[in-house]
Amino acid sequence: MRNGMDQKRVVIVGGGYVGFEVAKALDEHADVTLIEQREAFVQPPAAIRALLQPGILDQIILPYDRLLKHGQVVRGRATAVSQFEVTLDDGKAYPADYIVLATGSSYAAPFKPAGDSIADFRNASAVVSAQLSAAHSVVIVGAGAVGTELAGEIAAAQPDKDITLVSSDNTLFPMYPCKLGAQLKRKLERAGVSVVLGQRAENLQHVDKPYAGPVALTDGRVIQADLVFPVIGSRPNAGLAQSLPGVTVAPSGRVKTDQWLRPSDYPNVFVAGDIADVGDGMTIVAISRQNPWLIKTLKRELRGQAVEQQKPYLPWKTAPILLPLGPKIGNSWLFATVGDWITRRMKGKDLFIPKYRKAFRR
Repeated sequence: MRNGMDQKRVVIVGGGYVGFEVAKALDEHADVTLIEQREAFVQPPAAIRALLQPGILDQIILPYDRLLKHGQVVRGRATAVSQFEVTLDDGKAYPADYIVLATGSSYAAPFKPAGDSIADFRNASAVVSAQLSAAHSVVIVGAGAVGTELAGEIAAAQPDKDITLVSSDNTLFPMYPCKLGAQLKRKLERAGVSVVLGQRAENLQHVDKPYAGPVALTDGRVIQADLVFPVIGSRPNAGLAQSLPGVTVAPSGRVKTDQWLRPSDYPNVFVAGDIADVGDGMTIVAISRQNPWLIKTLKRELRGQAVEQQKPYLPWKTAPILLPLGPKIGNSWLFATVGDWITRRMKGKDLFIPKYRKAFRR
């Protein structure tokens, strides 16, 4: 039951992992408008496995039409933000008492939609899936979470392939205790993946999509490949937040915030997720800490408690990470390194697909 505070208007820009969850949580407490340029949410981690199991796509593309019971989801691209209004590219403006910018990040195809079209994303995934099926040799450049999981998924589903994972770091996941990276490397190698550490790939033909061709390393080696995946990190979609008055932009392109996730001179505008430079990584686990804080803070603000009277946001010291290498094996760091069973139960088995389908009432 709505509690009489529905006159307060909350406009959220971006329907990704931050935006949809915050919108859903505030739907009973405010007049919520979620602005999103796509007609459906896509679950990127599961998009990796979808390259090996294309049928998964139908389970991880989730339309927004059932997300909110009271508020509205508006399909459009926000182009301007003032203190009390968000304007779309069609000129329509949405007034707001509170604004949350959660415009996320871009990634190499086909792990996230490159544009607004879900049909184009489906097509890109199908094309790469076919290329992968036909390839005998695969090189993955970049050994972050996406690259490492991709190597594991391919090795589990198509073990006859020659797979090479290239990292510029001397260990896998050097920001975590060495046991995590060492165990992942060992499991990948047991699965048939060649792990090349401490080498950069030079002169990649593309950085935004897979392609066929050789990969030259800094030590002079050249690896021939039927398919090269450039998996070298996310790029924050922070242009809208960067346009706010008083914003400080970090070298990464993310925007810095005060201790209550506010980036600008506007005290009622918040940012979260991949565009927020608050000490968290650009991961889904990062927002598992940001989202509850933001929801609780905004609920209290709606009840009249000023943000400055509430507890500041504290980022993860070292965020947990779940790294399945296919549906059965993997390693994770949950304040200690854990192995196959926990990783499989928490993520590898179903990649959170049932959780998100339930959130979108599918």
